[in-house]
Amino acid sequence: MILGITPVRGGSKRLPRKNVRVLCGRPLLAWTVEAAKGAKLLDRYVVSTEDAEIASAARQWGAEVLDRPVAPATDEATTLSVVQDVLARIPAEVVVLLQATSPVRDPDLIDRCIERFLATQPDSLATGFICKSTPYGSGPRQMRRQDVPGFFCDDGNVYVVRAELIRRGDWFGTRIEQMILDRAQNVDVDDEFDFWLAERLLEQRQMNSVRR
Repeated sequence: MILGITPVRGGSKRLPRKNVRVLCGRPLLAWTVEAAKGAKLLDRYVVSTEDAEIASAARQWGAEVLDRPVAPATDEATTLSVVQDVLARIPAEVVVLLQATSPVRDPDLIDRCIERFLATQPDSLATGFICKSTPYGSGPRQMRRQDVPGFFCDDGNVYVVRAELIRRGDWFGTRIEQMILDRAQNVDVDDEFDFWLAERLLEQRQMNSVRR
Protein backbone atom coordinates (compact mmCIF):
# COMPACT_ATOMS: atom_id res chain seq x y z
CA MET A 1 0.00 0.00 0.00
CA ILE A 2 1.12 3.55 -0.76
CA LEU A 3 0.23 5.63 2.28
CA GLY A 4 0.13 9.43 2.28
CA ILE A 5 0.84 11.12 5.62
CA THR A 6 0.65 14.75 6.71
CA PRO A 7 1.99 15.29 10.24
CA VAL A 8 0.57 18.48 11.77
CA ARG A 9 1.35 19.71 15.27
CA GLY A 10 -0.59 22.44 17.04
CA GLY A 11 2.35 24.06 18.80
CA SER A 12 4.12 25.92 15.98
CA LYS A 13 6.24 28.66 17.55
CA ARG A 14 7.50 31.03 14.83
CA LEU A 15 4.06 31.42 13.20
CA PRO A 16 1.49 30.42 15.85
CA ARG A 17 -1.44 28.30 14.62
CA LYS A 18 -0.12 28.56 11.07
CA ASN A 19 -1.58 25.23 9.95
CA VAL A 20 -5.14 26.49 10.43
CA ARG A 21 -4.44 30.10 9.46
CA VAL A 22 -6.48 31.11 6.41
CA LEU A 23 -4.47 31.22 3.20
CA CYS A 24 -6.38 32.34 0.09
CA GLY A 25 -9.73 31.39 1.55
CA ARG A 26 -8.87 28.10 3.26
CA PRO A 27 -6.67 26.85 6.13
CA LEU A 28 -3.03 26.31 5.19
CA LEU A 29 -3.48 22.59 5.89
CA ALA A 30 -6.38 22.37 3.40
CA TRP A 31 -4.11 22.99 0.41
CA THR A 32 -2.21 19.77 1.17
CA VAL A 33 -5.36 17.79 1.96
CA GLU A 34 -6.85 18.82 -1.39
CA ALA A 35 -3.65 17.88 -3.22
CA ALA A 36 -3.59 14.45 -1.55
CA LYS A 37 -7.26 13.82 -2.33
CA GLY A 38 -6.53 14.60 -5.97
CA ALA A 39 -3.66 12.11 -6.19
CA LYS A 40 -4.66 8.91 -8.01
CA LEU A 41 -1.75 6.78 -6.80
CA LEU A 42 -2.26 7.16 -3.05
CA ASP A 43 -4.09 4.16 -1.63
CA ARG A 44 -4.79 5.91 1.67
CA TYR A 45 -4.11 9.32 3.16
CA VAL A 46 -4.12 10.41 6.82
CA VAL A 47 -3.44 13.55 8.82
CA SER A 48 -1.64 12.83 12.10
CA THR A 49 -2.24 15.41 14.82
CA GLU A 50 -2.74 15.86 18.56
CA ASP A 51 -4.62 19.14 18.11
CA ALA A 52 -8.45 19.22 18.15
CA GLU A 53 -8.77 22.34 15.98
CA ILE A 54 -6.41 20.96 13.35
CA ALA A 55 -8.22 17.62 13.41
CA SER A 56 -11.53 19.37 12.88
CA ALA A 57 -10.19 21.40 9.95
CA ALA A 58 -8.65 18.30 8.36
CA ARG A 59 -11.94 16.40 8.59
CA GLN A 60 -13.85 19.39 7.24
CA TRP A 61 -11.71 19.25 4.10
CA GLY A 62 -12.18 15.51 3.74
CA ALA A 63 -9.10 13.99 5.37
CA GLU A 64 -8.94 10.92 7.58
CA VAL A 65 -7.46 11.94 10.93
CA LEU A 66 -5.22 9.78 13.09
CA ASP A 67 -5.01 11.00 16.69
CA ARG A 68 -1.37 11.34 17.66
CA PRO A 69 -0.15 10.16 21.08
CA VAL A 70 1.54 12.66 23.40
CA ALA A 71 5.11 11.36 22.90
CA PRO A 72 5.43 12.18 19.18
CA ALA A 73 3.66 15.53 19.60
CA THR A 74 6.27 17.46 21.61
CA ASP A 75 8.68 20.13 20.35
CA GLU A 76 11.45 17.51 20.42
CA ALA A 77 9.52 14.92 18.39
CA THR A 78 10.95 14.24 14.94
CA THR A 79 9.04 13.69 11.72
CA LEU A 80 10.54 10.21 11.63
CA SER A 81 9.02 9.34 15.02
CA VAL A 82 5.61 10.61 13.90
CA VAL A 83 5.68 8.53 10.72
CA GLN A 84 6.86 5.49 12.69
CA ASP A 85 3.84 5.91 14.96
CA VAL A 86 1.51 5.97 11.93
CA LEU A 87 3.16 2.88 10.42
CA ALA A 88 2.75 1.02 13.71
CA ARG A 89 -1.00 1.41 13.24
CA ILE A 90 -1.37 1.36 9.46
CA PRO A 91 0.66 -1.18 7.46
CA ALA A 92 2.15 0.15 4.22
CA GLU A 93 5.00 -0.54 1.83
CA VAL A 94 5.59 3.03 0.68
CA VAL A 95 5.15 6.31 2.57
CA VAL A 96 4.47 9.62 0.86
CA LEU A 97 5.11 12.48 3.28
CA LEU A 98 3.20 15.65 2.41
CA GLN A 99 3.95 18.58 4.68
CA ALA A 100 1.19 21.11 5.33
CA THR A 101 3.74 23.91 5.07
CA SER A 102 4.11 23.33 1.32
CA PRO A 103 0.82 24.63 -0.10
CA VAL A 104 2.01 25.25 -3.66
CA ARG A 105 1.86 22.08 -5.76
CA ASP A 106 1.09 21.30 -9.38
CA PRO A 107 -2.11 19.21 -9.56
CA ASP A 108 -0.19 16.12 -10.71
CA LEU A 109 2.95 16.56 -8.59
CA ILE A 110 2.23 13.82 -6.05
CA ASP A 111 1.45 11.27 -8.74
CA ARG A 112 4.56 12.25 -10.72
CA CYS A 113 6.72 11.72 -7.64
CA ILE A 114 5.19 8.30 -7.00
CA GLU A 115 5.58 7.33 -10.65
CA ARG A 116 9.27 8.34 -10.58
CA PHE A 117 9.78 6.39 -7.36
CA LEU A 118 8.16 3.24 -8.76
CA ALA A 119 10.09 3.54 -12.04
CA THR A 120 13.54 4.12 -10.53
CA GLN A 121 13.13 1.96 -7.37
CA PRO A 122 15.24 4.08 -4.99
CA ASP A 123 15.14 3.91 -1.20
CA SER A 124 13.77 7.43 -1.03
CA LEU A 125 12.81 10.35 -3.26
CA ALA A 126 12.68 14.02 -2.36
CA THR A 127 11.60 17.14 -4.20
CA GLY A 128 13.84 20.18 -4.07
CA PHE A 129 16.15 22.55 -5.92
CA ILE A 130 19.80 23.14 -6.72
CA CYS A 131 21.20 25.52 -4.11
CA LYS A 132 24.18 27.61 -5.22
CA SER A 133 24.68 29.51 -1.98
CA THR A 134 28.14 29.47 -0.42
CA PRO A 135 29.41 31.00 2.82
CA TYR A 136 30.89 34.46 2.29
CA GLY A 137 34.66 34.25 2.07
CA SER A 138 34.75 30.68 0.80
CA GLY A 139 35.54 29.50 -2.71
CA PRO A 140 37.18 31.43 -5.55
CA ARG A 141 36.14 35.06 -5.34
CA GLN A 142 35.96 35.42 -9.11
CA MET A 143 33.63 32.48 -9.68
CA ARG A 144 30.38 33.50 -11.33
CA ARG A 145 27.16 32.27 -9.71
CA GLN A 146 26.22 30.30 -12.82
CA ASP A 147 29.53 28.43 -12.58
CA VAL A 148 28.97 27.28 -8.98
CA PRO A 149 28.03 23.57 -9.19
CA GLY A 150 25.67 23.79 -6.22
CA PHE A 151 24.03 20.92 -4.37
CA PHE A 152 20.56 19.41 -4.14
CA CYS A 153 18.48 20.76 -1.25
CA ASP A 154 15.15 19.18 -0.34
CA ASP A 155 12.26 21.67 -0.13
CA GLY A 156 9.88 19.70 2.11
CA ASN A 157 7.15 19.43 -0.53
CA VAL A 158 7.02 15.68 -1.27
CA TYR A 159 9.00 12.74 0.09
CA VAL A 160 8.49 9.14 -1.01
CA VAL A 161 10.21 6.56 1.20
CA ARG A 162 10.23 2.79 1.60
CA ALA A 163 8.29 2.01 4.79
CA GLU A 164 10.75 -0.71 5.84
CA LEU A 165 13.49 1.94 6.10
CA ILE A 166 11.38 4.16 8.32
CA ARG A 167 10.55 1.26 10.62
CA ARG A 168 14.32 0.75 11.05
CA GLY A 169 14.84 4.42 11.88
CA ASP A 170 16.32 5.38 8.51
CA TRP A 171 14.79 8.14 6.38
CA PHE A 172 17.17 8.25 3.40
CA GLY A 173 18.59 4.84 2.58
CA THR A 174 21.54 4.57 0.20
CA ARG A 175 19.78 5.11 -3.13
CA ILE A 176 18.25 8.59 -3.25
CA GLU A 177 16.24 10.00 -6.14
CA GLN A 178 16.04 13.78 -6.63
CA MET A 179 13.12 15.58 -8.24
CA ILE A 180 13.82 19.23 -9.01
CA LEU A 181 10.81 21.55 -8.93
CA ASP A 182 10.22 25.12 -10.09
CA ARG A 183 10.87 27.77 -7.47
CA ALA A 184 7.18 28.40 -6.73
CA GLN A 185 6.75 24.86 -5.44
CA ASN A 186 9.85 25.18 -3.25
CA VAL A 187 8.04 27.54 -0.84
CA ASP A 188 7.97 26.19 2.73
CA VAL A 189 5.88 28.30 5.11
CA ASP A 190 7.87 28.96 8.27
CA ASP A 191 7.40 32.68 8.95
CA GLU A 192 5.34 35.72 7.93
CA PHE A 193 7.31 36.34 4.75
CA ASP A 194 6.88 32.73 3.63
CA PHE A 195 3.14 33.01 4.28
CA TRP A 196 2.92 36.25 2.29
CA LEU A 197 4.89 34.72 -0.58
CA ALA A 198 2.74 31.58 -0.67
CA GLU A 199 -0.36 33.77 -0.75
CA ARG A 200 0.92 35.76 -3.74
CA LEU A 201 1.88 32.60 -5.62
CA LEU A 202 -1.47 30.91 -5.01
CA GLU A 203 -3.36 34.06 -6.01
CA GLN A 204 -1.40 34.14 -9.27
CA ARG A 205 -2.15 30.48 -9.92
CA GLN A 206 -5.85 31.05 -9.27
CA MET A 207 -5.92 33.99 -11.70
CA ASN A 208 -4.11 31.96 -14.37
CA SER A 209 -6.62 29.15 -13.89
CA VAL A 210 -9.56 31.53 -14.38
CA ARG A 211 -8.00 32.97 -17.55
CA ARG A 212 -7.70 29.51 -19.04
